[in-house]
Amino acid sequence: MADQTYRKPPEILRSDARENRERILAAAREAYALHGIDVPMAAIARRAKVGVATLYRRFPTRAALVTEAFSEQLAHCVAVLDQGLEDPDPWRGFCSVVENVCMMQAAERGFTEAFLSRFPDHAGFTEERSRAEEGLALLIRRAKECGRLRQDFDMHDITLLLLANCGATTGAGADAPVASRRLVGYLLQSFRAEGATPLPPPAPLGLDRLPA
Repeated sequence: MADQTYRKPPEILRSDARENRERILAAAREAYALHGIDVPMAAIARRAKVGVATLYRRFPTRAALVTEAFSEQLAHCVAVLDQGLEDPDPWRGFCSVVENVCMMQAAERGFTEAFLSRFPDHAGFTEERSRAEEGLALLIRRAKECGRLRQDFDMHDITLLLLANCGATTGAGADAPVASRRLVGYLLQSFRAEGATPLPPPAPLGLDRLPA
């Protein structure tokens, strides 16, 4: 008789698991955007309307949840950078990367903290982040070499840019995307080599100085 016991079809279980997983990830991204990546796991479970045990079964650590929640955004960020590096016009590639990263920062406010934090310890996440930082430095060098990016532009100015964008998007609320595009437009004009006059020295701002 034991082999005649009713069992739920495995595909239904898989479907339920996928739904729970997507609900948890959506809730995590919403919570991180509002409160940073230190949101308690129990709070995310409540937002996702799943039990804490279900959340931990899918994501045993906070690092695993943060990494998975933003894996798609990280992949998109790296793809944007790769496209910028492949652009035959280094200045256009540089502008495209700045515009897209700032747009992502405005849309997914928790992503910036996750991307820059040393907390997500997934090997692939750390590797992709490091590759992105190296690619950005290369893009800056090429844009300078072609004579379009001002020579005194510093890697630390990227942090300054993101800090400014963070402040604008946080203060603008629902108008964050519009405010971000306007700010980035102003800043990209100031980054041009044409007509550039000397600036004060750059502040030593590493990317880890960005706020949650």
